[in-house]
Amino acid sequence: MRRSDRARALGRARDRVLNGVTVLELGSFITAPYASLLLADLGANVIKVEPPTGDPFRSFGTGKYSPNFVGYNRNKRSIVVDIKDAAGRKTLLDLVKSADVLIENFRPGVMERSKLGFATLRKVNPRLIYCSISGFNRGGANSQRPAFDMIGQSLSGMLGLFLDPENPVVRGPTISDQLAGFYACYGVLGALFARQTTGTGRRVDVNMIEATMSFMPDVFASFTRDKVVMDSRTRAAYSQAYAFVCRDGRMIGLQLSSLEKFWIAFSTAIDRNELQNDPRFSSRMQRIKNSETLNALLADVFRTRPRAEWMRLLERADVPHAPVHRIDDVMTDPEVITNKSFYHVRHPEMGDVRCLHRPVLYDGRRAPGRYPPTLGEHTEEILSEFAPPKKSARTRVRSPRSPRQVKRRTGRVRG
Repeated sequence: MRRSDRARALGRARDRVLNGVTVLELGSFITAPYASLLLADLGANVIKVEPPTGDPFRSFGTGKYSPNFVGYNRNKRSIVVDIKDAAGRKTLLDLVKSADVLIENFRPGVMERSKLGFATLRKVNPRLIYCSISGFNRGGANSQRPAFDMIGQSLSGMLGLFLDPENPVVRGPTISDQLAGFYACYGVLGALFARQTTGTGRRVDVNMIEATMSFMPDVFASFTRDKVVMDSRTRAAYSQAYAFVCRDGRMIGLQLSSLEKFWIAFSTAIDRNELQNDPRFSSRMQRIKNSETLNALLADVFRTRPRAEWMRLLERADVPHAPVHRIDDVMTDPEVITNKSFYHVRHPEMGDVRCLHRPVLYDGRRAPGRYPPTLGEHTEEILSEFAPPKKSARTRVRSPRSPRQVKRRTGRVRG
């Protein structure tokens, strides 16, 4: 191996901080797949255990490789195991023996009824970290209710911070789903660290409602401390955050925050110095109190010039601002291009796949990953890795190959 190749290989190994950690994901849709995606991006050996029909997210388009599935399943391998029959359960138990983590997002009780609950798996592997993600508290009255992202947003209070009560229209991406997965990953990482001291695994439980609430600590502190019930405009008013349509129909976003220097610089840059002396806007608290009036006034101002011209003026004045991008705009933004936020891999069957990089760099780097798997793509490969040891002619027992010792197939990285 050439020195440059060795250096790249060493760099990739150092970048994969969870190298050697094996994760079994029994997940569908978003919560569990997102949790294991975060671990996979850090270098964990994530094995997606799918039923014969596959993760339902595979079919959110044409075929079994939908954009929804691709988005949440990079850097994983797929094995088909039917845990509804005895042979499938035995296969899963064999995988569990050598695994470090198992993540599932079934409705509470499903794994127990399949004879694969935490108590059973812990006997097979006392070091196993078992992570269960649910919509509601697994021991609560609502534990058997179905739950998707909208349920999490609604019950946590988050959705009320987005909706106009006079015209409630749901918009935007899923949030509660990803937050449940995010906190599941957080819980698993803590359990992995603790296991270094205790030598034993533990159960990690995360529910979507509390995960979403936890992401809004200021909202609940505002109520518990000051009895302020925030709505869709409260945070924007306090942060002095605005979005306006410019003369050319393009939108711009800006946030003046609590520092007075930004308000002065902003009002000067848009040639509205008189606002500084207007008693309705002369202090931050007055601007918060009269935020709707100020917003309407500024909306008229921003309709007088095209976005590019406003951006030049605001940049010159050092005012925090940005263009409001559509997704296609993001892909061509110089910041995103410079950051190399995406990487390309080529799947032997599905062709070119463009994947997001993880947003975390170690020592200034992050290695490209592998493509999302097709259904059962790695079944034979994984079964061979976890196969029981064979006795030699001299009856000497060999240790089974660990996942770390097996050369993993990856997509050819380009660009």
